[in-house]
Amino acid sequence: MHLTHELELFRGHKVTQILFKDVKNAAELRQSAIAGKIKGALINPTMVVNPFQVLVAANKAFNLQNSGKMKTRSLYSEIIFNLSPTNNISEAFKKFGISDGDDSVLVVLVHSEDESKLLSDIIALVNGQQVPVEDVSSLSDQAKIKKLYKVTSQEDKCGTLLDAVICRMSTKDVM
Repeated sequence: MHLTHELELFRGHKVTQILFKDVKNAAELRQSAIAGKIKGALINPTMVVNPFQVLVAANKAFNLQNSGKMKTRSLYSEIIFNLSPTNNISEAFKKFGISDGDDSVLVVLVHSEDESKLLSDIIALVNGQQVPVEDVSSLSDQAKIKKLYKVTSQEDKCGTLLDAVICRMSTKDVM
């Protein structure tokens, strides 16, 4: 149900994604994350095309943390910020973070130890149904994503939406 990848450049460190739908306690989860009680990024899955998009953001955030160049206060807020095509931190949280009324959440954990305890802690906190992370595209709002990332019809013809999104995320610091 969850998806774990090892960071290639940082052996021993992993990124785990867990997807929930029919979530009833999004407001409580959001407040816990703000208070630092949840050691993970809580992402609005309607703005995610594919789990690879989140893996790219997490890898970039971890790299920035190790080099001391993060633009936000924590690794998990940096992951949310790195999903955005712009450099506006508050806008990134509005678009990619969860809101009190959301009914789905993608939880992202970065860890070096066995994830079983971390997973059980998160699963116990979320009042919702865990679903396979690969199903995130069924929750995506592609129209909103295309508008936010300014994906043109020409790009649709020569590549995928994921290609366009990853390109925007990767080049925002140099544009």
